[in-house]
Amino acid sequence: MTDLPTVDGRAPRVALLVYNDAHADARVLKTAASLRSAGAQVRIFAVARARAGYAEGPDSVGDAIPVHRAPEFELVRYAPWAVKIARRLLGRQVALEPEVATTQPPVAPEPDPQPPAARSQSTPPPEAVVQIPTLPARPSARDRVLVAANDLWLRAFRTASLGLYWAVAAREAVAWGPDVVHANDGNTLAPASWIAARSGARVIYDAHELWRHRNVRPDRPVAPLVEGLIESAVIRRADGVITVSPSIVTWLQDMYDLPEAPTLVRNIPSGAGGPVDPSHGRLRELAGLGPQDQVVAYGGRITTSRGIEETLEAMALLPGTVHFVLLGYGEPDYLAVLHRQIDALGLHDRVHFVGKVPPAEVATALADADLSVVYVRPVCLSYRFSLPNKLFESIHGGLPIAAADLPDTAALVREHGVGEIFDAQSSQDMADTISTILADPEHYRAAARRAATTLTWEHEESELLALYARVLGRRR
Repeated sequence: MTDLPTVDGRAPRVALLVYNDAHADARVLKTAASLRSAGAQVRIFAVARARAGYAEGPDSVGDAIPVHRAPEFELVRYAPWAVKIARRLLGRQVALEPEVATTQPPVAPEPDPQPPAARSQSTPPPEAVVQIPTLPARPSARDRVLVAANDLWLRAFRTASLGLYWAVAAREAVAWGPDVVHANDGNTLAPASWIAARSGARVIYDAHELWRHRNVRPDRPVAPLVEGLIESAVIRRADGVITVSPSIVTWLQDMYDLPEAPTLVRNIPSGAGGPVDPSHGRLRELAGLGPQDQVVAYGGRITTSRGIEETLEAMALLPGTVHFVLLGYGEPDYLAVLHRQIDALGLHDRVHFVGKVPPAEVATALADADLSVVYVRPVCLSYRFSLPNKLFESIHGGLPIAAADLPDTAALVREHGVGEIFDAQSSQDMADTISTILADPEHYRAAARRAATTLTWEHEESELLALYARVLGRRR
């Protein structure tokens, strides 16, 4: 491991900014642990989620990584007078304190019906999720006014929440005196730039996705312009840029005419212990399936645009011995949609929702499946260019991969020979690809086990630390 250069004879201080509660952000926690192991003092500046048990102020996450959480924005706390006025004018149908879907469910799996809404074990929320109101089937004029007012309030709430985080995180970070500010995603670039201007710190931008082309509400006339201006202004002055896939590396360099290509640091699990022993797998046990059943696995957040609906369509074209097992949690409304599709396709006995396991156990839990489907519907450019966590978790579990024909995912699957690619627009082609792999899975499984020895966080860590060494070396 690279030892980072000192600053004035002491360990360098790195402030990691992230707009979530940081307790389960695997990428941020791995980054923090790697930097600390290389000799840095690390502190994460996150945001509180009190209803999920993550209060404001100092705390620790992961392997005793210090974190300071900015307070959540609450209208009753910062502007109680506005609560009274809003309730008087609009009535109690207005969501004055938007519901935040950040509650983490128990790690032990639960049977159907599905448990309450929860986040993916591998990708915590970049920000609070608010519930957008919808109009009834026959809306009255009052209904329209209330929904429009509520939507306007939710937009204002999100803006105020982000602004409060920016102000508090920036103030606390400047007081700590960092040498490097590590901005995780575009919503932390503004405070990172402010901190650097006042402390002399270097800025490293870590784009976990293609920020300007991510999957967000399309009816946002102002936010995309502001986000584009911030990213454009800060990325060109940043001392280092990191991102997660080769296509995003190219897009960022071309878009902003960067003199140096961003550093590729993929979000891959740790390789400690090597590939998982298939006998340690838990998916069959969790789903109540035996060795005679063929198991197609899905791991991750159960939500739209993850290829689940398409996989169900393909399952209807496969023999009755093939089962689809989903490891993870989803929102109740979306799960209801899936169950209606399952019933319509006659798949009730062949689709199994088995709940969630802790992040470090995902690859192990998947290991006794026969195949993993990796498909992110390319509804935005960020999704098209993604390298999903579940791809690497499945490889670490030693599974053959049936992957959609997205550029970065397909390139990695072909490079390592761990599976086959299907046409993302064709359920029949997905079913045929699954059948091909299930007919002769062992050479794909062997390739996955070989790939798991090289596709590790420890390899990605070397790129991260090399960038930090260059940035800190220039500072010296």
